[in-house]
Amino acid sequence: MRIHDSLIGAVLLALSLAVLFHIQGFPPAPGQNFGPALFPGLAAGGLALCSLALVWQGLRGRQPWLALDAGLRSPRRLAAFAIVILSMVFYILLSERLGFLLCSLAILVLLQWACGVRLPVALAVGTVVTLLIHTCFYKLLKVPLPWGVLKGVAW
Repeated sequence: MRIHDSLIGAVLLALSLAVLFHIQGFPPAPGQNFGPALFPGLAAGGLALCSLALVWQGLRGRQPWLALDAGLRSPRRLAAFAIVILSMVFYILLSERLGFLLCSLAILVLLQWACGVRLPVALAVGTVVTLLIHTCFYKLLKVPLPWGVLKGVAW
């Protein structure tokens, strides 16, 4: 399925504007020139610029608003799409109970497997990426990620 670039750009522009509106209420950080709204604001501003470019490029092109292709009927692609949606629901429902590390590892391995990656490679990549993401968010950015069942071995 192919959706017109202008429609996707418009949705992303609306998302970026919603984020920019929402971060206006973030309190400033005491003793600093920047606060918690800086990074989301920069990301939303970049997304807004890119989405405007996508809308512009889509309007210049002569493509249909929606085009269905043969890949939509592929069971493997439909399963991969369903796994993406279900993995988000899985994380939302079970991340507090199981913890970020286990949920992320399970999701990354399953998504890679659904896309045709061999299981040993998916396990290795999933483990390294999960630990890298956890280190970046938990240690560097000080984002409190849930530990879940691994709370006893939290570092």
